[in-house]
Amino acid sequence: MVSLQEQFLKAGLVDKTKAKLANQEKSKQKKIERRTGEQSVDEARLAAQEIQRKNAEKAREANAQRDAAAQQKAIMAQIVQMVQQNRQDKTKNGKDDIAYNFTHGTKIERIYVSPAVREHLVAGRLVIVVLGATVELVPRVIADKIEERDPSLVVRVKQSAAVVEEDDPYAAFQIPDDLMW
Repeated sequence: MVSLQEQFLKAGLVDKTKAKLANQEKSKQKKIERRTGEQSVDEARLAAQEIQRKNAEKAREANAQRDAAAQQKAIMAQIVQMVQQNRQDKTKNGKDDIAYNFTHGTKIERIYVSPAVREHLVAGRLVIVVLGATVELVPRVIADKIEERDPSLVVRVKQSAAVVEEDDPYAAFQIPDDLMW
């Protein structure tokens, strides 16, 4: 392979003395660099490395976002599977169903359940899980597992311990927690 300098000499663009001076200057520069420990900075190479570093950082961020989305999707699939495998019937025959009101977020929702299921809900043995537009009833153990993954899906009936003040005039008139409204 013929060097660029030799090609310039053959083409007549550079004479031998200029080529010799260029070689001498190049070797002097290399000697100085070796002696002082400095190297000439190749700005184009540094710019390319900077661009490569930025691209690698963007790729890492995109991968992290994609991994987080995949993990969230896997968690949601686990929740759906647990609900489907453990959901309980809300009603037995449909005739004797009663309305059960509960709050989800800031809204009051209503489902119709049998009296036995209502008793299980009030006692805390069954828990309401809201998946999108569907409302399902699952055992408390399963609801605890779902709540570990996504607490916003589980609706807990709040068991309130009523604190009665000594001078409360309505202390004799307690309102039950399971009052139907």
